[in-house]
Amino acid sequence: MAVFLILMALAFLIAGAWRGMSVLVLAPILALLAAGLSGAPVLAGYTQVFMQAAGGFVVAFFPLFLLGAVFGRVMEASGAAQRLASAIASALGPQNAILAVVTACAVLTYGGVSLFVVAFAAWPLARALFAQTNLPARLIPATIALGAFTFTMTALPGTPSIQNAIPMATFGTTPFAAPGLGLIAALLMLGLGIAWLQMRVKRMGGEAAAPPAPDDTLPRDTPLPLWVALVPILSVGVVTLVMGSMVLPALDTGYLAEALYGATEISRVKGLWSVITALAVALVLALMLSRPPRVMQVVNAGAESALLPLFNTASLVGFGAVIATLPGFEVLRSSLEGLSGGDVLISAALSSGALAGITGSASGGMSIALDVLGPSLVAQAAVQGVEPGLLHRVVAVATGGLDTLPHNGAVITLLGICGMTHRQAYGDIFVVAVVIPTLACVLIIALGMAFGSF
Repeated sequence: MAVFLILMALAFLIAGAWRGMSVLVLAPILALLAAGLSGAPVLAGYTQVFMQAAGGFVVAFFPLFLLGAVFGRVMEASGAAQRLASAIASALGPQNAILAVVTACAVLTYGGVSLFVVAFAAWPLARALFAQTNLPARLIPATIALGAFTFTMTALPGTPSIQNAIPMATFGTTPFAAPGLGLIAALLMLGLGIAWLQMRVKRMGGEAAAPPAPDDTLPRDTPLPLWVALVPILSVGVVTLVMGSMVLPALDTGYLAEALYGATEISRVKGLWSVITALAVALVLALMLSRPPRVMQVVNAGAESALLPLFNTASLVGFGAVIATLPGFEVLRSSLEGLSGGDVLISAALSSGALAGITGSASGGMSIALDVLGPSLVAQAAVQGVEPGLLHRVVAVATGGLDTLPHNGAVITLLGICGMTHRQAYGDIFVVAVVIPTLACVLIIALGMAFGSF
């Protein structure tokens, strides 16, 4: 019965999201309903568990959401995002429309642009390319999802995504953890994803193509020079690497041991500081080089656009935190540990992946999993000789699979942008953003067990 209540809450969360209800409303209601039916105190569950977890997530990751959203808005308003996307499409040619859209989304997200912004920026390009080549419109959401929601979010080493940043504090790693395994996972997701979409094109021959874009969809002004659009994107990876490997290790950071600064050490915050600095530098470069019109309005709009994805994710973190206190969660956890056979990599993947599925959020599920299980995972890894970097990459890739269920905020946003329903387009999103990333996770676990971290 205890497990049934958790599954019931999850089912209602997915059903509500499928019908377009806000997770800001759904998540607390369903979490507290499950708590009440389980015999837990409802008000205490709301103020002491749900709000504490949601608030903790906001406190920890607000800078990344804010800087990422403002940077993305500047890139969009200045025409830099569209310039990059168009350049990639021109280089690959209209005959490779699917690959062009995926590549454009991947470059933008790897450069630090929020996947929500990438979805908005890629939609006009995808619609135009799919219309020119008579590709089925129903595949546009899955194509954007493959480029923005998968390998650049969790697998590519150095990506500034929040999903790659969260494990750093727990494991004392950097964004470049297990780079070889990350690249292998990324290539598998990209290769199988493209193959699936190409196969679907053949099977859906004759289905309605995307409508041509209106005349005023693309900017009429003279486009920016390509280098102006490219430099801020490239700076994210460069600054992240330099800060993490050269600048921060050379500083005297003994003050971090004081209670005022969290009684921590530089290895625990180095990755987060590196990404914050890199996004700040990229934002300054984008403002200086591209000079978007109405800078104040653009920055304000970017800051405001950070709030909905931040609080959606925080609300899902709160939902998962309440679920984690229920008796049924202990049953699920014990079952997952039994399936892992005691191996820390499998245990980390199953627990974080399951929570990502429950919350509908990779970052949310990962945060809860590491808050609850992080210390024990670190201890088990030390005993079993598993490197922290390998654990970091496995957790990141594992949460990037089941997170993209129908109640995922990014899925709901993407379908809304494309004007489609779950019924029309979610099936292909499920394959490229859930099934294939899960296969990639299985592969890197197997490689990690055989060869260790590389």
